[in-house]
Amino acid sequence: MFFILSKVLYFLLYPISWILILWVWRWRSRTATTRKRLLISMIVLGIVFSNPFLYRSFVMSWQPVPKSLPDTAHYSAGIVLGGLSYYDKKDSGFFGPSADRFIQTANLYHRGIINKVLITGGTGNLMQREPPEAIFLKQEFIRNGVNEKDIILESRSRNTYENAIFSKRVLDSLKLQPPFVLVTSAMHMPRSVAVFKKAGINFISYPCDYTVIDERFDIDNYIIPDISLLKKWSWVIKEVVGFVAYRLTGKA
Repeated sequence: MFFILSKVLYFLLYPISWILILWVWRWRSRTATTRKRLLISMIVLGIVFSNPFLYRSFVMSWQPVPKSLPDTAHYSAGIVLGGLSYYDKKDSGFFGPSADRFIQTANLYHRGIINKVLITGGTGNLMQREPPEAIFLKQEFIRNGVNEKDIILESRSRNTYENAIFSKRVLDSLKLQPPFVLVTSAMHMPRSVAVFKKAGINFISYPCDYTVIDERFDIDNYIIPDISLLKKWSWVIKEVVGFVAYRLTGKA
């Protein structure tokens, strides 16, 4: 039920959805005063959520600082969370915007920092008509030179909570020595850390796939409105709401 409800409510996390709802409300309203107020609200939302300075400031405060591991560090396994690839209607897999999770995990393995790779990810699709994501990622890790015997699959999880619960069961069954290395997007890391700790997994976090980095000043990144941020904010809001929801429901 939690999984289904989260998918249904996801639409409401888009700022563009809020603007659309206000537009429909304004269109249906019969009073000039209400229409004026709704128009102002739409404009304010558009200005706020297309402002690059506000977006960058919030994301920088939410993302954990980058972490580096020396070549002398060694861990029995790295845990890479799914959500970085997709299937088309012919069930052919493709990497998505968060493919840095794959890259960084492969780098850790080839540097000898992690001995094994635990891929956790089934399908987050509500209808669940596509293969588990972990299957595609396993094939790609093998193509990248990761030994098949060093790959561990957890292909049932549908969200971050199940990533942690099912990974815990797999790790316990294999009796691997903790701590492990948790690899996921920097934006997703705060929620992942809370959930994996709640599940009783001993790990160190290794954030990657940074949405915003501390780069040199560029007027485009701080002043000029960017309409694409209306969609990017949805991921930020999803993570914040997800973090709070997991806390309230005892999952984190």
